[in-house]
Amino acid sequence: MLVEYIQTAMQHAEFEQMEDGRFFGTIPPCQGVWADGDTVEETRRTLQEVLEDWIIVRYRHDLQIPPVDGWDINIKPLAEEYAETNQTA
Repeated sequence: MLVEYIQTAMQHAEFEQMEDGRFFGTIPPCQGVWADGDTVEETRRTLQEVLEDWIIVRYRHDLQIPPVDGWDINIKPLAEEYAETNQTA
């Protein structure tokens, strides 16, 4: 599920060439995720690394991770998950 989230988020990546010729990339649904590089491909690779680190930091600090195209990788507390699986209709 984590791999699918990363792949889906990367599909939202936006790149632009800066005045100095370098490239800048962001993933708008994931605030604060950005990277730059000499080429679009270098920027894309770095952007994915930044996204992966961003996810880890958000988990460590118990921060929400925005769902992207239906992929929700937020961790539910065990008590909440237990209650959902044991609800009676």
